[in-house]
Amino acid sequence: MRIMQGHPSNPAFYTLFETAIGPCGLAWNERGVIGFQLPEDDESRTRGRLAKRFPGIMEAPPPPVIQNIIADVTALLQGEARDLSCVPLDMEGVTEFDRRVYEIARSIPPGRVLTYGEVAARLGINNARAIGQSLGRNPFAVIVPCHRVVAADGKLGGFSANGGSTTKRRLLAIEDARRDENPTLFDLIS
Repeated sequence: MRIMQGHPSNPAFYTLFETAIGPCGLAWNERGVIGFQLPEDDESRTRGRLAKRFPGIMEAPPPPVIQNIIADVTALLQGEARDLSCVPLDMEGVTEFDRRVYEIARSIPPGRVLTYGEVAARLGINNARAIGQSLGRNPFAVIVPCHRVVAADGKLGGFSANGGSTTKRRLLAIEDARRDENPTLFDLIS
């Protein structure tokens, strides 16, 4: 799916938009979304983080398909159930292992969680730490909902975005997340 007419150098663009958790950023090129930025302390830091992650990126008004993605993300961050699993992602430069982890994370519906170990088991490995490391590299936070992967002991586990576990807890609370087998998690986020 082409998002917009591209140039031979495949330029990348971004836009900032307001959400219930603060100003987020979305970056894209002609092949799809290349990155999502959760809010920093202020809009200029969010913009600066995108510029650092994607050298040469240009701020631009979003084309209609990107506007639709922004509307869905904004609604999700307001607590509405939205399925972002079909958002086109440009995963050039993402390892095959990370792609497989992200596919599993994208299959977790809003309001539900899996443990790092459960994700590892779905990949046929016994290495929850590798799952955490992969999710720590996730350039598509919220679209690839790494916040929906938690520790087995009922704790949240790590989160590399600004605000760390506080941001993860907030995202899970917005989604009213719970794990039927582990009511302790619900106690942590409510």
